[in-house]
Amino acid sequence: MTQVNIHEAKTRLSKLIELVLNGEEIIIAKRNKPVAKLVSINSLEPKRKIGSAKGQITIGKDF
Repeated sequence: MTQVNIHEAKTRLSKLIELVLNGEEIIIAKRNKPVAKLVSINSLEPKRKIGSAKGQITIGKDF
């Protein structure tokens, strides 16, 4: 995880986005205090797999 200050993030945004696309998380700081995290949108959405709970759920006969 890389930390950069706001000024550096503004001047190197394209490079930081490349790092994020390669799986890295970037912390943006103001006066050395973390204020934001730059992450890939794909990493925020878990991939669903159809049928992954098969056999783990049962429905009672009285339902």
